[in-house]
Amino acid sequence: MAAGKESCGLDNLAFDMDVIDQQRGKNREKEEEEDTNKPTYGVTDVPPWYLCTFLAIQHYLTAFGGIVSIPLILSEGLCLQHDSLTQSCLINTIFFTSGLITVLQVTFGVRLPILQGGTFALVTPAMAMLSMPEWKCPAWTQNASLVNTSSPLFIEVWQTRIRTLQGSIMVSSVLQILVGFSGLIGFLMRFIGPLTIAPTVSLIGLSLYDSAGDKVGSHWGISAMYILLGISVSWLVCHLLTIYDVLPSDPAQYGHLARTDVKGDVLNKASWFTFPYPGQWGMPTVSLAGVFGTMAGIICSMAESVGDYHACARLSGAPPPPKHAISRGIGVEGLGSLLAGAFGTGNGTTSFSENVAALGITKVGSRTVILLSGVFMILIGMLGKIGAIFTTIPTPVVGGMFLIMFGVITAAGISNLQSTDMNSSRNIFVFGFSMFSALVIPNWILKNPDFLETGVKEVDQVLRILLTTHMFVGGFLGFFLDNTIPGTKSERGLLAWNKVHLEDSSYTLSTEEVYDLPFGITSCLSSQSWVRYVPFCPWNGHRSENRLGDNKTPQRRQSEQLPPSTKVADEYF
Repeated sequence: MAAGKESCGLDNLAFDMDVIDQQRGKNREKEEEEDTNKPTYGVTDVPPWYLCTFLAIQHYLTAFGGIVSIPLILSEGLCLQHDSLTQSCLINTIFFTSGLITVLQVTFGVRLPILQGGTFALVTPAMAMLSMPEWKCPAWTQNASLVNTSSPLFIEVWQTRIRTLQGSIMVSSVLQILVGFSGLIGFLMRFIGPLTIAPTVSLIGLSLYDSAGDKVGSHWGISAMYILLGISVSWLVCHLLTIYDVLPSDPAQYGHLARTDVKGDVLNKASWFTFPYPGQWGMPTVSLAGVFGTMAGIICSMAESVGDYHACARLSGAPPPPKHAISRGIGVEGLGSLLAGAFGTGNGTTSFSENVAALGITKVGSRTVILLSGVFMILIGMLGKIGAIFTTIPTPVVGGMFLIMFGVITAAGISNLQSTDMNSSRNIFVFGFSMFSALVIPNWILKNPDFLETGVKEVDQVLRILLTTHMFVGGFLGFFLDNTIPGTKSERGLLAWNKVHLEDSSYTLSTEEVYDLPFGITSCLSSQSWVRYVPFCPWNGHRSENRLGDNKTPQRRQSEQLPPSTKVADEYF
């Protein structure tokens, strides 16, 4: 009997040793894989100046399409289709403010190498507001022959609209500032999961299909060429076809908008240097309906940014961002939207996911590179001729850019579902109903504008903007259904969602000092006991607690990943 027990014990020990060997083999493979993903330059590293310059320009070019597209889309709602000079001023302004907020975010915000730029989450509510009957462009502004861009009447038409848009964005940005600096973002994220984010982000792209279709339809061949060859080559081909009069010069003929001289002599009229400043279009005004619409976009932007912070930290070799860094990052983004509204971009600012992906490709996660990129954007925003050049991009080239950009945004939104159980009929219903209703409801409201008549004009405007903003309808339904229909956290994707946000890797920095405030501010505040109650300030006491929890040897950490029986054997030997 004793011999049997001894034999059984040896068999179990042998089995445990096999499990240990298998687990250690898997850990070695994981370490080798992580070594290949390890960034060449981490967050606090400073690459050589020539590499910094090259990569800073690369990041700027990565964000170029998304930033330039926003003023071009808004110009339609602002009645500026035939005022290329003002369009160039808007482009200069959004580049200037994007660079300014990038510098603030890297220096005082989340302190990760993450670029800031315009957000499409605010484009859809802005266009919904500008499509209201009282803000629709007069018919004469649609005719180039009737538009005198220097007349006081025309200037008042577009400035009235952008001032209202400015004021609405500035007021709604206060919500983001409060949510960020108060630390409420952590509480709100408990209720926002993949089934809320997926329809919200996807509908940002889907709602702009009409704008993309109009531009692509101006010349399908040129748009297809952009998709295959990119913006520079397509732009050059259009310029050559314009020089040799291959493209029709008659505005009524198909393909005329592919010419590069459609915008006239905007390049000659634009000044060499310009300096955007707050209130350059006049004193901002506030629309209650516009505020509620842009607030929906602000909430979507915040949820996206939290995910971007964690992804950026992993790709740049930084530890997962602590609560104070996330709160500070969201707060600074709110300040960015406030400044962008004050400067008159007609938009706010957010973290650029495209540039986060670029970190994984270049393996350079240095925040010095992004800081330099922000400086470049500020300088480019001050060169008036640069903004004018961007307005000469042919319409079908812009259409091809929209096809790719909005298609990627739509797919990126849907990709959030990968952490959910899409075999679940619950999840299929929540996502499907949210998406389809977000397409049906705005379309029906636009066809039946008289349905929303409560007798109070302001309430009618608020309801009209919210219910014609696809992103709001889909996001609200996804949020409501996901938090009311019973479902496990695993089924809803919350467990995998949190795991992705909290996971750490073996090559990250060992401390959270990367998120400290600059210029020794954290050291000065560390002796103050009240700092622990400020949600956006790092506190050394909290960090010490984290270190005690993480102060384990590599062998100990490895053993914690093994099955229970294996842990015992590992500790015994």
